Amino acid sequence: ITAVTETHIHADFASGSRELAARTGAKLYLSDEGDASWKYAFAAEAGAVLVRDGDSFWVGNAKIEVLHTPGHTPEHLCFMLTDTRASHRPMGIFTGDFVFVGDVGRPDLLEKAAKVVGSAASGARTLFRSLQRFKALPDYLQIWPGHGAGSACGKGIGAVPQTSLGYERLANWAFAYDDEDAFVSAVLAGQPEPPKYFAQMKRINKEGPPIMGGFRRPPRRPGGQLLVRLAQGATVIDTRPFAAFAAGHVPGTLSIPLDYSFATWAGWLISYDAPFFLLAADDAPRVVDQAVRELAKIGLDQVAGYAGGDALAAWTVAGRELEIIPQITPEDLAALARTERVALIDVRGESEWLEAHMPAARHIALGYLVDRLDEIPRDRPVVVYCRSGARSSIAAGLLQAKGFKDVRNLVGGIARWQAAGHAVERAA
Repeated sequence: ITAVTETHIHADFASGSRELAARTGAKLYLSDEGDASWKYAFAAEAGAVLVRDGDSFWVGNAKIEVLHTPGHTPEHLCFMLTDTRASHRPMGIFTGDFVFVGDVGRPDLLEKAAKVVGSAASGARTLFRSLQRFKALPDYLQIWPGHGAGSACGKGIGAVPQTSLGYERLANWAFAYDDEDAFVSAVLAGQPEPPKYFAQMKRINKEGPPIMGGFRRPPRRPGGQLLVRLAQGATVIDTRPFAAFAAGHVPGTLSIPLDYSFATWAGWLISYDAPFFLLAADDAPRVVDQAVRELAKIGLDQVAGYAGGDALAAWTVAGRELEIIPQITPEDLAALARTERVALIDVRGESEWLEAHMPAARHIALGYLVDRLDEIPRDRPVVVYCRSGARSSIAAGLLQAKGFKDVRNLVGGIARWQAAGHAVERAA
C-alpha cells in the first residue's frame, strides 16, 4: 500500500485513512477544497498531501485525477482512474458520496447533523452544478460509489455495488433535472433523519481519529462489579437478542441487540462523553469483540469493560427479580384500548409516520425518545410500536431503564396491526 485517500470528511463512520497510512507508511492524500471551517485539522501532523481540483497523483501505473464535486459537503472530491498501461482514457471514477447507484448524496447533512444553518439549500444548488459538470464526462466511465442500499447518506440508493455514467444518465432520477429550483426541491424532500452520531463523526474525522494501533478487548468484569457500576449510574448495554432481554434483564440496562443495526442505534443512544459497559451472555468474548469493532466504526471506543451471564446470575442470587418486557398482540391491544387509557408511541421515522400510523398514537422517533420522555404519561400503560417490532423493542427497554413501569411492545408492529384488519390513519 503506497497511497491512501478519501473523498470527504465522513459523517457516518470514523475514517480509517489516517490509521492505514500511519501503519503502512503510505502517503495520505486529503482534500484542500472547501472553506476554512471544513479543512482537515490533522493534515499537517499526518504529513498529508493536500489536493485540489485538477491535481493528480500516481499509484504505480494508475493515474488518479482529482475532481472537486461539492454539494454533499463543500470539500468533496471524486477520483478518476486511468490505467495508463491499457489506455490514455480514464476507466472509471470513485464518486464517494456524490453519485450513487440510482441516487445522489444528500446535501442537508451539514445543516441537520452539524447545525450549519442554511447549508441544506445552498448545498443542493452546489450539488446541481456539480452534476451538470459530471454529465459532460463520457458514458463509458464506470462509477464506484461510497455507499450502497441502506446508507443514511442518500434516500434511495441502489443495492448493486457499481454502475456506469451512461446507465445513471438513463436511470438516476437526479440526472433528469435541468431546472435548478426543481432539483433543489426534489433532492431535499424525503431525506431520512440523520443519526445523532453524524455530528460527532464530522468532528472526529475533521480533527483526526485517534490512531488505535490494533484491536484491544476491554477487560472482563465480575458480574457483581458490573452491577455496582450500574447502580452508580454507568450505562450498561445488553447486547443479547431482544427475545432474551425481554424474557429477563437487569433493571436499568439498555437493550441494543448485536445485529446489523447495532452501531446505528448505539450511535443514537450512547453518550460519547462517558465510559460504558457491555453485557453479553453466551460466548461473551466473541460477542464483545464483534461489538467493540462495530462501535469503533463510529468512534465509540470508551468501552470500560464487559460481563457475561454472571451479571444476570449475580442479580438473582441476591434475591432480586429480573425485569421483563410484556409483548402485546394487535388483538389484545385493541381490547385494552377499549377499556383503558393507553399511551401509544410510534418510534418509526418521519416518512413512515406520514405514510400510515395507528389512531391516537404519538410520534417520537426512537433516536429522540430519550430527549422527549416528558411527553409520555406515566399513569397508564405505554405501548410502543414500529414497523415490525425491532426498533420498538429497543424503545421498550429504554423506557423501562428510564423508570416507566408499565411498558409493552407491540408484536409484529404496525405491519401486523394492519394485516389483522385494524384501522390506520394517513397524513393529509
